[in-house]
Amino acid sequence: MESHSPKRRKLDHSHGGPTFQAPHRRPWAPRARLDYSSAFPALDQTLRQLKDAIEGLEQYGPIPIDEATTTLGKDKSHSYPLPRSEARERLPVQGLLREAHPHQRGRVLCLADHDQVAALKGKKEPSTKASYEIRIIPNAPEGYFLRRSCPRPVTPSAGMGRGRPATTRHRPLFNNNTLKAESQFVPYLKLLHRASSTCASFKDACILGRTWLQQRGFGGDVAEGGFGHFHWAVLMALLLQTGGRKDEPILSSSLHASQLFKATVQYLASSNLHKKAVILGSSPAAPETLRQSGPVLYDSARDVNVLFNMTSWSAFMLNEHAKLSLSAMNDPQVELFDSLFITKVNQPLQMFDLFININIPSNASQKSSIATDGRGSKVDFAEDVYRTLKKALGERAKLINIQLPKSTARKATSSAAKAKTETLSVGIMCDPAKASQGREFGPLYENKKDAAKFRDFWGDIAELWQFPSGEIVESVNWNEFTPLGYFGVCQAIITYILKSRLKLTEGDLVFHGQEFSNIIPLSPTDKASFDTAKAAFSVFEKDVRDLEDLPLSVKQIAAIGPETRYASLHAPTPNQRKQGTTPIAAMLSLEASGKWPENIASIQRAKIALLLQIGRSLEEAKPKIETHLGLEDAERETENLAFLDIVYDNGFSFRLRVHSDQEETLLDRQTKDQTLDRHARTEAAALLSSARWRSTILPLHNQTVSTYCTRFPALSSSIRLTKHWFNAHRLGNYLNEPLIELFVLQAFLQPHPFPMPSSTTTGFLRTLLLLASYDWHTLSTAQRIDISTRLEAWRKIDTNMNRIAYTQNIPRVVATRMTALARSASKAAKDKGVQLDPRTLFHSGLRDYDVGVLRDDGTKHSRFKNLDETGGSGALPLPEAPVTALLRRLNALYAAPLLFFHGGSEDNAIAALWNPQLHARGFSANMPSSFKPQSKSAGGDGNGEDKEKYELNKEAVLAEIARIGGDLVEKIDVKK
Repeated sequence: MESHSPKRRKLDHSHGGPTFQAPHRRPWAPRARLDYSSAFPALDQTLRQLKDAIEGLEQYGPIPIDEATTTLGKDKSHSYPLPRSEARERLPVQGLLREAHPHQRGRVLCLADHDQVAALKGKKEPSTKASYEIRIIPNAPEGYFLRRSCPRPVTPSAGMGRGRPATTRHRPLFNNNTLKAESQFVPYLKLLHRASSTCASFKDACILGRTWLQQRGFGGDVAEGGFGHFHWAVLMALLLQTGGRKDEPILSSSLHASQLFKATVQYLASSNLHKKAVILGSSPAAPETLRQSGPVLYDSARDVNVLFNMTSWSAFMLNEHAKLSLSAMNDPQVELFDSLFITKVNQPLQMFDLFININIPSNASQKSSIATDGRGSKVDFAEDVYRTLKKALGERAKLINIQLPKSTARKATSSAAKAKTETLSVGIMCDPAKASQGREFGPLYENKKDAAKFRDFWGDIAELWQFPSGEIVESVNWNEFTPLGYFGVCQAIITYILKSRLKLTEGDLVFHGQEFSNIIPLSPTDKASFDTAKAAFSVFEKDVRDLEDLPLSVKQIAAIGPETRYASLHAPTPNQRKQGTTPIAAMLSLEASGKWPENIASIQRAKIALLLQIGRSLEEAKPKIETHLGLEDAERETENLAFLDIVYDNGFSFRLRVHSDQEETLLDRQTKDQTLDRHARTEAAALLSSARWRSTILPLHNQTVSTYCTRFPALSSSIRLTKHWFNAHRLGNYLNEPLIELFVLQAFLQPHPFPMPSSTTTGFLRTLLLLASYDWHTLSTAQRIDISTRLEAWRKIDTNMNRIAYTQNIPRVVATRMTALARSASKAAKDKGVQLDPRTLFHSGLRDYDVGVLRDDGTKHSRFKNLDETGGSGALPLPEAPVTALLRRLNALYAAPLLFFHGGSEDNAIAALWNPQLHARGFSANMPSSFKPQSKSAGGDGNGEDKEKYELNKEAVLAEIARIGGDLVEKIDVKK
């Protein structure tokens, strides 16, 4: 049996064959199938009535175009889309069917002009709730235009009539392809009917393909990409008949719908329609048939290019979407149905990094530098823009897509057409590593032909550049825009090339895409600041390892602060203590030894002695280092009691804590000791979780995120902007920073159905889209996040480690609010597109909360210089921010009556919600908070005795909060 036979292909799946759907997954086709009876009520009856009405029209012969124009022109109540004057000379019109108004259902306008479509808008019945639109598409009989000598497939040369040198390349006209396609309407219906008869899964596979295309914005119109569900069905029907070697079918009729769907997607991903012509069947007799300006999928049996109305950029986009979907189908961790058929992929802000709105000039046909193929001046101008940008940006742009103005149906009633400026919407997906390069290199100077083309394209800004090796090349210098990042460089390139090549003005170009990056201070130089912090930590690590008088040798010094993994909200800067910021956190692990005490409290005191010795040794070895021992706000002697701040003169400061393996062993033993009471085991489990969080999880997390931030240039800025979003909505005090970083990292590691985020905007919005889809009621987030195979080691340590470490103490109301905010933001991004004001996604007031504790913003200054909060060069690092200490204290005391929300150090308010479950109750000795008697009796027990009820004493709780906050609290606002 030959390997390319249909049966062989069905059984051989060693190279990613059609079988891919796991047995436990539900079939896709029933879930994607539309219930036509409910979606389009009474449609069949309407179609039958319309068919009868059209067949009952009076028949008559051809009418001369001048006579038809004169007759119809007298009717001022309707606007008839008659052929243009130039079309009259080019294409003879065979006749016009007169209008009819059957059963008052609508108006049917049938035209013979090949590029006109009449729409019938059915009136709703009184009992019908849904409305729909029926389109009447006139088609010529098979072979009609061929029998009447269809115009030769020759395109006018590019410069004819515009003062440009004429080219000799001939291409078939778009009009000619349209005429061919119209005359093949019935043969294609027969093709689809035969495919549905021979393949039982054909219709279901067409449903899947239609849904897949719709979610990606593809349709049959040129403005929608020129590839709709009809093209999908025709392609699949052709592949069931031919396409393989020796014209054997590529698809097998015995495949089920999901297999047919994947095989068709795989064909689109591998055929490269944007690069080469694809022939299904025998080669055409005339080679010039394949020489077309757009993609070519030639159906030799019907002599038609199926993709004649598809553009170059839409073919490339279709190929990219097919590759992404194929990658998702081969990834067992992806929820395929949602990725392929539910998620709306046609969202510009989720896809592209840079946007340009280009005004289409009124003389677009004269500005176009390419030969027209009959699709109109807008398409020709867009093709010119696409080719110019593609050549100018080169590897800086991974994907360029152009959205043409959508054509609207012409109204049957007469109305004056209002002239308006139409625009092209260009979306560009950038390569962040290459888009910010400051110099564009061209061919070698010795290559005269290519060098001349390079200079002709770039004009006067082209210059010579000599490498250290001595080679001289043509180049263009964009270094003056590199401080603005990739956006500034690409904007400068696009502005220059469109002005010089297409004679556009700056007023014709409007750029979008940088708005999200301006929400917080993000700069291309931030990476250098993070690298400086990591280098400073390496120096600090070397200084500690060089100490020779330590009782135990150093096993590891791990950085656990976000500054060393490119994830802190603000870029780190030296001389931190002058700004009052918290030092960079680090963990010191020593070698295992029997010198450690066998008591946990004694181990904590041994850590203090060790930190003091490290501080003294560092100050003796390095005169420019200052060390300060700080005490933790511990409630038990078994907790970690101290840390050591190491401050470098005019440099960074670090906060060092010590980890002991002996402490972890003792805590693990107590957790499993069934002889201890439950309270002691629970306390030991909490301490063990905290110790492992700092010593095991955070170092591994820090290393992992740092590695991925180096690999993905947009990850760092996306993490920082996402953290700002959580803080803006006062959720940061419940979701720790590492968990937020995992959210963003998940959007990068599993971006399906989108490509990898390549900018701050796409990374941030993709994270919100991810959070909007989480169901916190049924599935823990940490259980759905698996950032690396190395992280599997966490589960080996403790099966509950991920849940405890990352999602500990997150109230359900907080998780629900986070999901609701993410859904709202994602919907706004989808609905408004580039017109979205990013600031609206970060605005959150106090109106949604019951209590607002407004803190002093620090504008007041003490009259004592030594107490001035601005401090001086000798100010000590803060153990923690004052508002953080206040919030921790309030949570410890009033977690029962109030749920507190805070947005980080820059938030000047602590918001709170009253617990609705603390309703009035009878008196008891263990009241959860301050209660007071109700003003009125709650009723009696029937014996004349009233049962006194007690309600939450909100005034007393708020007064206590004001007393605890002291001068830090400016005022407390209560919602009435």
